[in-house]
Amino acid sequence: MNHKELDVWKKSMDLVESIYQHSSLFPNEEKFGLISQIRRAAVSIPSNIAEGAGRKGDKEFIQFLYIGLSSLTELDTQYMIAVRLQYILKNEELELLIKDVKKLLLGFIKYLNSKK
Repeated sequence: MNHKELDVWKKSMDLVESIYQHSSLFPNEEKFGLISQIRRAAVSIPSNIAEGAGRKGDKEFIQFLYIGLSSLTELDTQYMIAVRLQYILKNEELELLIKDVKKLLLGFIKYLNSKK
């Protein structure tokens, strides 16, 4: 399966781009703190989708999708921390993107599980 054709991968790549744009607004002293963490979590999502797609079977693929889902949850928490610390304003577009990626990940996991 080519990961570049998957909607969940494409949408998670959009999320990475958005996170990089928003985190560039964080204070400079967060360069090695929250900026680094939130970007790593964001990059982890499409990376795990791609790695899972390159594996032999659906069972391994599902495992990597769950890792991507964990990274998404981590990213969501870091986003909320950034808002609470007033590094960025609450952003409905970004929140919708996070929700969409979560829905797509859960839907794809459900689909792959149903093939068994």
